[in-house]
Amino acid sequence: MKEHPSGRARGLGLALSAALITGCASQSTNLQTASTTASVDLKPTPVAETTGVEEPVMESEILQTGGIKSAPEELTDGTHSDVVVNHPAISQPLSELEMLAVEQNPKLVKLYQEYNAASSRSRYVNKLPDPKLGANVFGAPLQTASGSQRAVMSMSQAIPWLGKLNAMEQQACFEAFAVRADYLSERLRVIAAVRTGWYRLYVIDQQIETAEANQQLLQSLIDVANAQISTGSATQGDVLLGTLELSKLEERLLTYRKLRVAIQAEVNRLIARDADTSILTPQELKIDLPTLSSQQIFQQARDSQPEIQAAQLRTQATRWGIEVAHLSRRPELTLSANYFFTDNNRPPSNLYKVGQDPWSLGAQVSIPLWKEKYDALEDEATWKHLASTYSESDLLDRYDALITELLAEARRAEETAQLYRDTILPQAQQTLRADQESYSRGAVEFDRVIRDYRNLLTLELGYHQAIGELAIALTQLSRVSGQDVPLHSPAPPALPEPE
Repeated sequence: MKEHPSGRARGLGLALSAALITGCASQSTNLQTASTTASVDLKPTPVAETTGVEEPVMESEILQTGGIKSAPEELTDGTHSDVVVNHPAISQPLSELEMLAVEQNPKLVKLYQEYNAASSRSRYVNKLPDPKLGANVFGAPLQTASGSQRAVMSMSQAIPWLGKLNAMEQQACFEAFAVRADYLSERLRVIAAVRTGWYRLYVIDQQIETAEANQQLLQSLIDVANAQISTGSATQGDVLLGTLELSKLEERLLTYRKLRVAIQAEVNRLIARDADTSILTPQELKIDLPTLSSQQIFQQARDSQPEIQAAQLRTQATRWGIEVAHLSRRPELTLSANYFFTDNNRPPSNLYKVGQDPWSLGAQVSIPLWKEKYDALEDEATWKHLASTYSESDLLDRYDALITELLAEARRAEETAQLYRDTILPQAQQTLRADQESYSRGAVEFDRVIRDYRNLLTLELGYHQAIGELAIALTQLSRVSGQDVPLHSPAPPALPEPE
């Protein structure tokens, strides 16, 4: 397995960095609210950490695996898993794959480092510039009544407008929290991508299993056709037709297996491990529908979706950017001190002290004369703020539409799977059995039995596809809402067994 920074250390660094930059913007009520919502921990499973900052953990109520169970199990955080997974002990649970992705995904590591950089900037941006120390040695000493001056040493300290420094600090804090929200948003995306890949693997495995079972069914039909040839009620063409269908089914299996390799490699890429590492899937999934309406899920997204929080935080940062541009008009003060080194090379005098080193204090103030320059600075900051505001509004509209679309897709997939399970598949199985019996009596042609077989195979594959689409839609709905949505538990959509 490839080596990457530990996710536990990264979580500790996030908590400590958040604690450091929270204090720098405590004067702003908006920042306190934003930092509270942005500090939600979205780990797929609870992990015990001892840090100075306690961050809440999202409930995991959707599409979790619980080992070798046949009913929903109670998780360590008190919630109940809504996915039933029956698989061998060597199968790797989905929750473990999610945790590996969170710890090792290269893009998450990159965003974590960028967040550390942004939080570090917020700790120095409001500090005064370094003082300057200089020396000037005269090539020819300056001749004065008290002695020859050979050199002068100077020190200066620039003091920008303190209100501008505070505004820059607030802006940097909001930008740091926005980067943290970017990290959490990407974390959600990676978890959703792992789940999606895992469910696609489940669908392909079920389709492979269905195709292999249909191979046996088709072979039994070919055996019946061979037996009918000996009685004269069938022809060699029936056997050839069955053999052709068997070859087509083998070609379909080759396609499925190739696609499985590709999807498995993509999931392993997200986890940052070798592409050929085997990933096993369960034999059964129990998928539920959300109990919330689209408006309720949208409100949940407004409160929990890190991408929306990032847009809101950047809007706050650009608002402080306007303040920084406005305060750039204020003058900058520079204080200075000078010390002159003087030789004792004059006769004694009652009027002045020979050889005494004089010193001086000075002050300089910048004069912001160029009004057009500062107007342009404020215009630039204002346009950035307006663009950020409309970006936030557009993001909310897109999430509203996406949640409605995903919820409709989930309901469609659930209804489709239920229709397959309760109506279409039993009818197709009954039709195939009836035509098989009729063919054995010579009442129907073999091509009709093959047509029934094709229909049943297509419907069984469509059933598994609907289950996968339901799981993927709910996964994307959880990603969009920012946390796993509450579900209810209908009857498990198990594929009916033929009588």
